[in-house]
Amino acid sequence: MRHSKLLAPTLREAPAEAQVASHVFLTRAGFIRKLAAGIYSLLPLGLRVVHKIERIVREELDRAGAQEVLLPMLHPAELWQESERWQKYGPELLRVKDRKGADFAVSPTAEEAIVDLVRRDVKSFRQLPLNLYQIQDKFRDEMRPRAGLMRGREFIMKDAYSFHTDEADAHREYQNMYDAYARIFKRCGLEFRAVEADTGAIGGNKSHEFQVLADSGEDAIVACDQCDYAANVEKAELLPEGQPAATAARALEEIHTPGVGVIEDVVRLLGEPIERFVKTLILVADGKLVAALLRGDRDLNVVKLKAALGATELELAGDAAVSAATKAKVGFAGPQGLAMPVYADPEVAALSDGITGANKTDHHVRGFHLGRDCASAKVLDLRTAAAGDRCARCAGGHYRAFRGIEVGHVFFLGTKYSAPMKCTFLDAGGKEQVMPMGCYGIGITRIAAAAIEQNHDADGIIWPLPIAPFHVAIVAAGKEAEVLATAEELYRALGAAGIEVLFDDRDERPGVKFKDADLIGIPLRVTVGKKGMAEGIVELKQRRGGVVVKVPIAEAVARVRALCDEGLARA
Repeated sequence: MRHSKLLAPTLREAPAEAQVASHVFLTRAGFIRKLAAGIYSLLPLGLRVVHKIERIVREELDRAGAQEVLLPMLHPAELWQESERWQKYGPELLRVKDRKGADFAVSPTAEEAIVDLVRRDVKSFRQLPLNLYQIQDKFRDEMRPRAGLMRGREFIMKDAYSFHTDEADAHREYQNMYDAYARIFKRCGLEFRAVEADTGAIGGNKSHEFQVLADSGEDAIVACDQCDYAANVEKAELLPEGQPAATAARALEEIHTPGVGVIEDVVRLLGEPIERFVKTLILVADGKLVAALLRGDRDLNVVKLKAALGATELELAGDAAVSAATKAKVGFAGPQGLAMPVYADPEVAALSDGITGANKTDHHVRGFHLGRDCASAKVLDLRTAAAGDRCARCAGGHYRAFRGIEVGHVFFLGTKYSAPMKCTFLDAGGKEQVMPMGCYGIGITRIAAAAIEQNHDADGIIWPLPIAPFHVAIVAAGKEAEVLATAEELYRALGAAGIEVLFDDRDERPGVKFKDADLIGIPLRVTVGKKGMAEGIVELKQRRGGVVVKVPIAEAVARVRALCDEGLARA
């Protein structure tokens, strides 16, 4: 490709809204352009990257035995009503009406549509197992789309769905797809971890997220330093720390804490370690008040509490509701005497002399003991995992904390969709059975963004070679006929060798060309200049690390090809 013919408008500055590296560089380097909030057009460079990711995904899913289909983006509301997600999915589901007034969903995911497809034509156990996938635009009406392709409203996604005769076979396919995902992300040149995760809006009872490790990641994950256990902090298991305190150390003692309701301020006022404090959080679970108790240095794991309650909605109660329940200003709540269900983390149960709110404005109490002062509380794991916590799987290791960007998710669904939608088959004995299912998603455009978050520097993108828009850039650093002729010859020879080349033939200064090549992130750059021509050499630069070597012109094609072969072989 000749740069003079390429639509790749580079910018010196990114839009003010671009806060993360991928959004900044995809915009500045001319990969994307914003059409509306969370909705982006892919320019030629961006589409080349996306097509390369799609090719890797297709090759690995085909290798794993899946078959590609393409489903409509608009799904009749009746299908979503069958699965009971029409009401439950939330405002991210874009609901539209056609000219006849019929309701449709703009697909954020395709469980309902694929179940409808399979239940129409798959009737016998002889037709199972079956794994179908598609690569298609999806739409989720995010309230606050951000970070460019990282969390847009419209995005390209690979979603796959498997159907089985029994759960054992569904678990077999789950592992098959887990392994395929590991190959996909390795081939894309990404550093990643597979972590146990909550199933969220998709549902089911088992799932793993594939997280690209990056400091800018939205997701917090922990991984054991001794075993292979890793999990999203929302899902991470924790060991009980300390035994429940058998007796209280003292009677409850009221303390005057005027105007000090924030726990960090109370800690400073009283000069006590934060581990002695008990946080009392008042929440609303499906319209009813509940209280959660945690040690002062801990954060509530909303997912764990929501699952324990079997709640659909769970959020912090408003100030008015908290004051009405505690008879005090916000910041002075305590568990003693609350007229609502109370749930306490085991670390709270281990305290014999805790400090908590007094349910009285400007007052706290010390000497709190759960068994004595809130005997009705139910003890369960409510903590969010953090670095340093003991691993719940091996008990010998400790968690390390990472940030991650979710690029893939595999789910064991069971019969969550197939049962209500009556997706059944006849077994060998002629008996009707419901098909257990699995579900497997990959964010194609998100992979492109995640790759940049993990691979960039101050000058721009550093693409892993397998998904780079071009393998090598040729820069003609001069207008001399000999320079242009040699650059043209290398361009043709590299192309003939199967190497993807961007030839910067623009009438621009060499410095402009070098900056654009670094910004775009092409892995290799060959510079042809007048001085080098006099020495019979060209300069070969690797974008990662910035290593520059002088290569005889006659050896340039072989050297570039060897580096490309090495980079692609690792994938």
